[in-house]
Amino acid sequence: MSATAGGQEGTATQTGGHRLGFKPGMVIQELGWDEDVDDDLRVQIENAVDGDLVDGEYGNVVDAVILWWRDDDGDLTDALMDALTDLVGGGVIWLLCPKVGRPSSVDPADIAEAAQVAGLATTSTAGVSKDWAATRLVAPKTAH
Repeated sequence: MSATAGGQEGTATQTGGHRLGFKPGMVIQELGWDEDVDDDLRVQIENAVDGDLVDGEYGNVVDAVILWWRDDDGDLTDALMDALTDLVGGGVIWLLCPKVGRPSSVDPADIAEAAQVAGLATTSTAGVSKDWAATRLVAPKTAH
């Protein structure tokens, strides 16, 4: 009976890594890690890409960036610009902030303003864990 329940649960629920659109073989850079991050979500992302997260010292292009960010971490625009450094063209930045009402939550208007100044567009948000919300940021497509 538990095998059936487990199987149903596996098909009915997507992990945080899959909800963020990560697939096996993708290289995901993690910035802003601290002891308060959601380790379960980190494991889900690593499972989705079938590999480890890389840090800011990786030195090669990455398919996506997850940026853990809290209200008191400094200048969000600068952090977003830094997150673009290794990001492949067409890549995505997932900005992970404490949910509204949690300590160190970030005002959505501040996220929108910082993204715009950094040349990014906010495309969607996703509930990825109990305490963290994810905002998907992409560089707008430009005509060449």
